[in-house]
Amino acid sequence: QVQLVESGGGLVQPGGSLRLSCAASGSFYRIADMGWYRQAPGKQREQRELVATITSGGDTNYSDSVKGRFTIARDNAKNTVYLQMSSLKPEDTAVYYCNAMAYANRYVYFAHWGQGTLVTVSL
Repeated sequence: QVQLVESGGGLVQPGGSLRLSCAASGSFYRIADMGWYRQAPGKQREQRELVATITSGGDTNYSDSVKGRFTIARDNAKNTVYLQMSSLKPEDTAVYYCNAMAYANRYVYFAHWGQGTLVTVSL
């Protein structure tokens, strides 16, 4: 069983910054890719969009909508991934979900999701 616990969401004014954290715990062989996704208000789970991902080696990938404003990082020793968000816009308002690909053994992995943390960008 793998648990992902997110923190750091909240209310921020446009142009402001927030830092999200997600720590993985439980029983697993290793954690591979980790990432952040978001679900805007009124959108269905199937419309959850990728924000950023990072491999265990540190390779990153960003959606065009956040490139240059958000930075993803991870601490492999702590099985934790971070999302530093800057120059926030009202359209960044969403529930942000942490995702982790956790290997149960050398060959089999499963995708795990956190419970989500709400980020609201508003005056």
